[in-house]
Amino acid sequence: METTKLLEQLNAPTADERLAALRGVMQLHKDGALENPVRGENVNNHIHTIYSFSPYSPTLAVYTAWKNGLATAGIMDHDSVGGLREFAEAGKIIGIPTTGGFELRVSFKDTPFNGKRINNTDQHSVAYLAMHGIPLDKIDVAEEFLSKVREKRNDRNRRMVTKLNDYVKAAGLSIDFEADVKSISQAHDKGGITERHILFAIAGKIMEKVPQGLETVAFLKDKFNIEVAGNNLAKLSVPNDMYRYYLLAVLRGYFMDAFYIDADEELPSIAEFITLADELGAIAAYPYLGDVGDSVTGDKKTEHYEDEYLDELVAFLKEAGFKSITYMPTRNTLPQLKRLMALCEKHELFEICGEDINSPFQSFICEALERDEFKHLITAAWALIGHENSAVGMFARGTVEKYPRLDDRIKCFAEIGKHARR
Repeated sequence: METTKLLEQLNAPTADERLAALRGVMQLHKDGALENPVRGENVNNHIHTIYSFSPYSPTLAVYTAWKNGLATAGIMDHDSVGGLREFAEAGKIIGIPTTGGFELRVSFKDTPFNGKRINNTDQHSVAYLAMHGIPLDKIDVAEEFLSKVREKRNDRNRRMVTKLNDYVKAAGLSIDFEADVKSISQAHDKGGITERHILFAIAGKIMEKVPQGLETVAFLKDKFNIEVAGNNLAKLSVPNDMYRYYLLAVLRGYFMDAFYIDADEELPSIAEFITLADELGAIAAYPYLGDVGDSVTGDKKTEHYEDEYLDELVAFLKEAGFKSITYMPTRNTLPQLKRLMALCEKHELFEICGEDINSPFQSFICEALERDEFKHLITAAWALIGHENSAVGMFARGTVEKYPRLDDRIKCFAEIGKHARR
């Protein structure tokens, strides 16, 4: 019972409680009461936590990464660095190196790609960008920037809740932003609120109204003309512990157009994003989506994104000051990724791997990293850790002068990362 309670406390309400529980859990591992995992080489630099949308606290995310055999782990929350310190401390307690960053939407209106669908499934002329390798002593600088983004985004979130309520009222459903959406977020502790929070709230209301299983499937058909089929039908046909997350994935595919309001005032420009990266000593990265078929996260439609103009986009990113491209090897085809890797090599852009984790049914392990084509992404993860732990970053002027070739810098900082004290 003590073991079960400690493990449950890894998702306790406060960081102090969670970290205290982790110390207890790791003592159980040390004493042999819990089995230690087999450690491998796998890495993941894109793990979401409760500070955006995820079932994992920063502490539980690091522990789950370690339990799955990961060699390193990286936090990546939307509009928030609220979990970075906890994530790093959890890594120290466990003995797994970590790295920290955040993700947010940025306007591409003042670029040659205005009007295009970029890597954002919901809105044209807007892209998701990632900030990797934020030094711990720069977290407050990032927070000052992101707090303004979250404030404006929550204005839009409230309007989207109102719009969603208009859409679902005929089905006898309604949610309240404060009571149902904000309450399931970490907004009280500098966390972000996303569209997934809104959909998770309405999924909860459906589950209160209709029993899990085929009755829910029938309800979706009757009230919203949603034909649940294939894997989604199998997941929603029977009650299960992850039902609300499976329901969320289905709703995201059908409800977004009904309530989404375009982001505008909350969006920084590319120039502002790059300036912040320089101020933080972090790495500005573009997350490649590519034309999508089957989705890892279960909530992306089959669509066309950057592939049609990828050569021009990557050249633009390099000129604009980006230092990296980040991608998920399990999301795309090998020909897509070979093309992308060739462009990264051509423009000397650092490649970062990260599998987007925000649901309990997703694997922390990227099996593609076992392939020879992607082994360099493991070295890159160690270089990212080295960058974050070095007094002088991988892209600092002095570093570039000493090691003009990106490959040489990656090798150097990977060694720093492997010897970094955690």
